[in-house]
Amino acid sequence: MSRTVFHGGRVFDGSGSPLADADVAVEDGKIVEVGPGLDGDVGIDCQGKALLPGLFDTHVHLISRYEDFDEVRVWHEPFSAPFFRAAENLRRTLACGITTVRDAGGADAGMRLAIEEGSLVGPRMQISVTMLSMTGGHNDPWLRSGASSPWLHPYPGMPNGVCDGIDGVAAKVREVVRAGADVIKIASSGGFLSPGDDPRQPNFSEAEVASIVETAADLGRVVMSHAHGPEGIKRAVRAGVRSIDHGTFLDDEGIELMLERGTWLVPTLTAGDTTEAIAENPQVSEDVRAKMRALGRPELEAFSRAAAAGVRVAMGTDCPVAPHGTNLRELALMASHGYTPEQALVAATSSAAELMGLEDRLGTLAPGKIADVVVVDGDPFDFATLDRRIEQVWKDGRRIVIPPAPDLEAEAPEENK
Repeated sequence: MSRTVFHGGRVFDGSGSPLADADVAVEDGKIVEVGPGLDGDVGIDCQGKALLPGLFDTHVHLISRYEDFDEVRVWHEPFSAPFFRAAENLRRTLACGITTVRDAGGADAGMRLAIEEGSLVGPRMQISVTMLSMTGGHNDPWLRSGASSPWLHPYPGMPNGVCDGIDGVAAKVREVVRAGADVIKIASSGGFLSPGDDPRQPNFSEAEVASIVETAADLGRVVMSHAHGPEGIKRAVRAGVRSIDHGTFLDDEGIELMLERGTWLVPTLTAGDTTEAIAENPQVSEDVRAKMRALGRPELEAFSRAAAAGVRVAMGTDCPVAPHGTNLRELALMASHGYTPEQALVAATSSAAELMGLEDRLGTLAPGKIADVVVVDGDPFDFATLDRRIEQVWKDGRRIVIPPAPDLEAEAPEENK
């Protein structure tokens, strides 16, 4: 069994401790030693570089792309196209040093299996399959025309997420667990990218959310809640969800409840970077554009207050609301709105691992942990250029060969240009 040693670099171990000069030794896919002067069979020269644990994105959608806001084009494309394009989404995510994700809707058990067996190269994943939504809520695909929106069509392995009533939502939890869900995703408020609902209004009664949480717990699952509006946030927290994702209009009462219940915040600040562009995009429905025009960036102020209060935070981006590959922008936004750079990296490593229940295996560079290692040229806290300085990504003790980004426009057939 060979022993690989990353030597000569500075280690950020994910715990929040300062950068320290140290080597990291890996055997059989596990970290076996961290400290100075280690030796081994294979040496990785890390002079002038920093070593990080594999990063996490705890709210991402790996089956879809930013380009898919062109709804008419999506309606006319083959059903299978997103599955093949997902390989590029996975490539971009890995290139950011993200080796573990919590997919918030769209990835099915087949994608997870393909990654686990090596047929697809991508980050390990927990999947939610689809988002549970009340009738008329954020994941109800019904349109006034009588058509359905083009995303997350039901197919074998992808149930329709619409459900209502205490018994109905419990049955839907069981259905998505049957489809392979590791975590249950719900919408406890409306959303911005769905045309027929209001993100400030609550979705699901508190009793319905409690039924979801209780049923999920019986099956060994936790619940993540898409929630923008304050009442939708508070209903979800009181009912016992594991995380509030977005938290756009989080108020002080909601913060206090989250502190009291130990609820996590996944702020997805990166998604706000495209608010203005989506508002002006004629390929997006006018109902959605109107909501985006009125939005601004309230999530930044909400995050600042939550951070100051001590709410537990894990990094999540909601890519591709901003394009895949821009995920590390989340670190910069957290670090400029209340977090130190060290706190932001903790949110993307050990805190994210804890949120996902993986803290015993991932999230820190420590003996016994899975050997997910990211090699960064220079300062890991210079977030503005971090994505361009990631030199090596190791997952399970193996270096991942990440091909260069394809020039999709240049490679397109002439008749498609």
